[in-house]
Amino acid sequence: MGLAVPASTNHLFAIFFLGLLFSAPLRAEMPITQLNVSGHRLSVEIAHTEAARSKGLMFRHSMGANDGMLFIFPRPGNYGMWMMNTHIPLSVAFVDEKGAILNIENMTPNTTDAHRSDGAAKYAIETNIGWFARKKVKPGDRIMGLEKAPPAE
Repeated sequence: MGLAVPASTNHLFAIFFLGLLFSAPLRAEMPITQLNVSGHRLSVEIAHTEAARSKGLMFRHSMGANDGMLFIFPRPGNYGMWMMNTHIPLSVAFVDEKGAILNIENMTPNTTDAHRSDGAAKYAIETNIGWFARKKVKPGDRIMGLEKAPPAE
């Protein structure tokens, strides 16, 4: 015999499961590619649409040691990143159209401090905080594999 529950409880279960469904990470829908960052492999989800760029890594609580997110902007420009609703401490590298790192910034979770590119960036790459420093990656280093990524929408 099944468990009998009041109709209102069934509605609560339905709301709970719908909430889980619609709060599922965006990463399942994002393409993934491999980048070579100064000889180090980095697997990145690609945020090339406005919706994906707006959400970024928000609401996540962890990320793989050699994983990250590649943001592709529609045109080179001075862009900024912030950490609202982002629970993972991150480093961001702003990258120009030719794949050269402009600057690298460390970002504190759940803050609205703007971290800006030091020039016209076409890309931004977010990783776990300190990834670039541990790999001795610095401004001027080149990112290989960007040509495999789709264009910004």
